[in-house]
Amino acid sequence: MRSMAILQRSDPVIFCSCPGRSAARADGTPEPDFERQVRLAFENLKSTLSAAGCTMDDIVDVTTFHTDPENQFETIMAVKQQIFSKPPYPNWTALGVNWLAGFDFEIKVVARIPANT
Repeated sequence: MRSMAILQRSDPVIFCSCPGRSAARADGTPEPDFERQVRLAFENLKSTLSAAGCTMDDIVDVTTFHTDPENQFETIMAVKQQIFSKPPYPNWTALGVNWLAGFDFEIKVVARIPANT
């Protein structure tokens, strides 16, 4: 998997941004299937957090960016339920945007750094 994430550590949290291109196909072009694009972005996020000693359970705040929130909401909620399947759930802010450089989804998170890291 190609990592395009940006990670900034500021104990006791890390800030991670996965730009739309983190959901690109192997050739770098946007994944045309929206659900797959979302899943690729979350897979990249998971890998990036793991490299920093964190898991998806360490996420405390999520901000997502959507080019067509009204039509994408159902897909986002289905993926969200699978990724964050049990409490405590992170705060989540979804923003509609006009442009993501050919992509339809982008994510950034704040995660707590585990004490043993």
